[in-house]
Amino acid sequence: MLQDNLILEHYGLNELNFDTIKSYRDRFAEVKPAHPWNALETKEFLYKVGAWGKVRDTHKEGVTLAGLLLFSEERIITEVLPQYFLEYRESKGNEEWTERFTSQDGTWSGNIFDFYFHIHEIVRNSEPQPSIASSLTEVLINMLIHADYNGEGGVILEKQPSHYVFSNPGLLLVPTDSVFSNTVSQLRNPNIVKLFSLLGLCERSGSGLKKVKQNWSLHHYKTPAIDQDVSMHRTVVTLSLSTQERQVSSSEKDTYHTSATDSGNNFKDVEKYQNTPENNVEIDSYNKNKYSYNKGLIEEFKSYNNDVNSFNKEDNYYNNESNLYNNDVNSYINNQNSYNNEQEEDSSNLVNVENIDTKLWDIAALAREKKRLSPNQMEHIILELCKEKPLMLKEFAYLLERTPDGVRNNYLTKLLRKGQLQLKYPNQPNHPKQAYLFNKKDIEK
Repeated sequence: MLQDNLILEHYGLNELNFDTIKSYRDRFAEVKPAHPWNALETKEFLYKVGAWGKVRDTHKEGVTLAGLLLFSEERIITEVLPQYFLEYRESKGNEEWTERFTSQDGTWSGNIFDFYFHIHEIVRNSEPQPSIASSLTEVLINMLIHADYNGEGGVILEKQPSHYVFSNPGLLLVPTDSVFSNTVSQLRNPNIVKLFSLLGLCERSGSGLKKVKQNWSLHHYKTPAIDQDVSMHRTVVTLSLSTQERQVSSSEKDTYHTSATDSGNNFKDVEKYQNTPENNVEIDSYNKNKYSYNKGLIEEFKSYNNDVNSFNKEDNYYNNESNLYNNDVNSYINNQNSYNNEQEEDSSNLVNVENIDTKLWDIAALAREKKRLSPNQMEHIILELCKEKPLMLKEFAYLLERTPDGVRNNYLTKLLRKGQLQLKYPNQPNHPKQAYLFNKKDIEK
């Protein structure tokens, strides 16, 4: 396998597409407006970003393999990588493609940089939910930076009405079961990763697909699937747009324990369900044996009640709102050990994804897409989030993709001082369940 830092001594600036280079530099300047590399000449800039290389002992220089893949044209790239091929195809469920373009079209450069942004525009225009579009481009960039461009079959993205399929040559360099966990990324193409990361499009933390899985869970879609075709030496990632369990409205949550018939046609054995004791073990056992998807529904009810009753340790999760409030107070006063345990849990800064609904995710999309926002833009997003529900610091950090200290010091403290936000526990600033609320009185003024 060719390394992407390989210097191609006989390939100079003339083999590169200057429109692509200009597009890259424009985006680089937008992301890093004060960066000293913006003032460099083309060749020196390409050297800094890893697209140009110099052979020290011979004083020869040339385009790196990474630079060729990002900035050259298909005809020249295939001189070095004969198997190189990029394709996007889309259909409405039949055998005919309603839209299709490849790196061999001749109507565009055919390099991986232009391919990424071409598809980015298609996804952004076809997927109305920013969180879905963001996840799709996350998998796309992951595919482009990890592909083995010397392998057969090319890099292919296929869109069907019910799913997306991302396929690329090259097997995973980490175990399949660890791909969706937060692990150190093993890089097949470190220079390509650097070129994309300089634009803020990827990271080296190995957490990209983990975020995709979390986002798919928020939308109740089936868990993304990864297949390794050892014989063909290919990796295939499938993102289904089908829900794995029925979503539940707040009104159904309120009436669930008294009227299971309101849940709809998905519950066919209503009488049997209603006659089960109020015991979570028996409920879970029933769900496992009869309706597997109901297990996820039960967990959603638990998450819903836990959001209202932070310290409720009782087995019964279906009390009315007043009782939940009283249990919350009594549990806090009478059970200091429970308090300490939850404080320890909060210190881990882990966010319960089930408590983050898609509307919150979409409101914060701009902050995740652009690492540089004006203070006014960020404050507006934070206020819009708090209008939906009280949020904890770690939830802000997760939604905005900023550090907790940065969110608190740069924005939340200021909004509290201006009276636009207020604390859920104003007399206990260090309360383990401290959250920020939108101050409606500020609007009334």
